[in-house]
Amino acid sequence: MNNINLLDSLILTLLTLIIYQIIAWAQQKWQLIWLNPMLISIAIVVPYLLLNNIPYSEYRQSTQMLNALLEPAIVALGYPLYLQLQHIRKYWRQLLVILSLGVVIVMSISFIMTVLIINQQEIAISLSLKSITTPVGIALTEQLHGDSSITAIAIIIAGFSGGLLGPSWLKLCGIKSDAAIGLAIGSASHVIGSMLISKKNPNQGAYSSVSLIISALLTAFIVPLLIPLFLVLFS
Repeated sequence: MNNINLLDSLILTLLTLIIYQIIAWAQQKWQLIWLNPMLISIAIVVPYLLLNNIPYSEYRQSTQMLNALLEPAIVALGYPLYLQLQHIRKYWRQLLVILSLGVVIVMSISFIMTVLIINQQEIAISLSLKSITTPVGIALTEQLHGDSSITAIAIIIAGFSGGLLGPSWLKLCGIKSDAAIGLAIGSASHVIGSMLISKKNPNQGAYSSVSLIISALLTAFIVPLLIPLFLVLFS
């Protein structure tokens, strides 16, 4: 590595892993929704980097091994999809249409609003990918030359806001079906939202898991077509 030695790299990697695992253990032990490992880890690691004058680029370089684990994490998403295979076979056409529309609408609104408000295409790309699971969102952001750090924060915010407020908002709108609520939360608030609603309603959580996985797959196909079109239209 150019700017950071092997020992410092090892320290940063171990620090990140230890913090994450401690928070994950605490969340499982006390069942506190707000005690999210990703959110708390960021809240601890960022001040540490600032206090030690470590640029994010060096931190990212030193923890490249952790980034490499994102690819098998994407493959692992296929397991809950397999568990819900019976439901998917029965309603696969409806699911594909509904979730495809959801992906296109959410990405379009995020991109267009960001460009109109601050006129920054890099940030628009990053924010448009806030409603899919972290490994997929970060990978696509990097391919499209967005800012993966913005995407990561946006994903966390979308997850918590959707998981905590989404079910109440949907019921206020007259939506009471567990399937509809689960599909909406999964497509908008990915893993974090699915985890939060699963604690309250496992049936909603099951549909949410299916939704987040299919939405991630659809996004991987839709993004390479939709984002370049927006970049041309708003250039």
